[in-house]
Parts: sequence; structure tokens; C-alpha cells
Amino acid sequence: MSTPDERSAAVISAGDRIDPEWVLHLPSSTLKHIIDHCIGRPGPRAIPVPREEEGVGIASGLVLAGRRVLMVIQDNGIGNALTALTTFPAAYHLPLLLLTSRRGGLGEYNSMIHTFCERVVAVSDAAGLRSFNLDGTVAIDEWGRRIVDAYEFARVTRRPVIVDLNLMRE
Repeated sequence: MSTPDERSAAVISAGDRIDPEWVLHLPSSTLKHIIDHCIGRPGPRAIPVPREEEGVGIASGLVLAGRRVLMVIQDNGIGNALTALTTFPAAYHLPLLLLTSRRGGLGEYNSMIHTFCERVVAVSDAAGLRSFNLDGTVAIDEWGRRIVDAYEFARVTRRPVIVDLNLMRE
């Protein structure tokens, strides 16, 4: 079983291999180590965005300009981003990778989170958004490769791809 720090380190390593020029993110205590690494990294620009759908618009524009972009958000933000994802990058065949931290489940302290987060994967599937799940059932030494593979999958299929990351629990 891997720890939250090991999982975050695997995500950071994969992000470094993808080498995005721009990382768009929303503040998140769950994603703090990953976001802090992106902010402190020389070269890429880490930009906080106020809402997920605005991040999708900015990221899509950067992709159209030929830039390597990564978006880092919580999975409960998929609800906010849904229309933007399906009407811009999905409709116009733009490769965009979103790393989302999973919330909800056993041990979740925020009662509001359960309402939406338990259905994020089903909502993404219903909207035709491709997603991959990384949690305790996936060996930690596979996380980095799968994230990089998801980035390449987005590029090959020319569509947005979501990697759901359970950074906290099994």
C-alpha cells in the first residue's frame, strides 16, 4: 500500500516527464504538494484559475497555440467544467489532460463532497469524456507511466482525458 506522499511524488514525476509549458490549477489541500511543485519548477508557468470552466477555456486556447498544457483540479470541479469540456476541447478535438484528485468515500470529512464525487466517473462517462483511475489497486510504480500514457492518449485521440487520482485512500 502506498502513502499519500508517495502517490503525490509519482504524479509529480509524471508531470515532470510530460514537461508542460503551462499548468492551470485550482487551489486544493489534497493537491498541495503537486501544485507547489509546479509553482516552484523553473520554466513552466503555473497559473491559478478561479473556476474550472475558465481553466478549460484558457487551456484550450493554449493547446490551439501549440503549447503543452496540464490542468490540475479536484474531481468535484468536473461538474463546473462539464459544459466547457464537451463544447470546446471535445467538440474541436483538442488534446487536454486533466489530473483530478478524487474526493468522497470513506474518511471524507466534507458532507457536500459525497453528493457529486460519488458520481464523477459516471457523469464523465455519460458526457463521453475518457477517464482513467489511479488508486490503491494500481501499483505505485505504475502511476507515472499511466499518467504519461494518458497524456499521449489525449494527444493521439485529440480529446480531453481525465486521470482520476485517489491521493488519500484506497
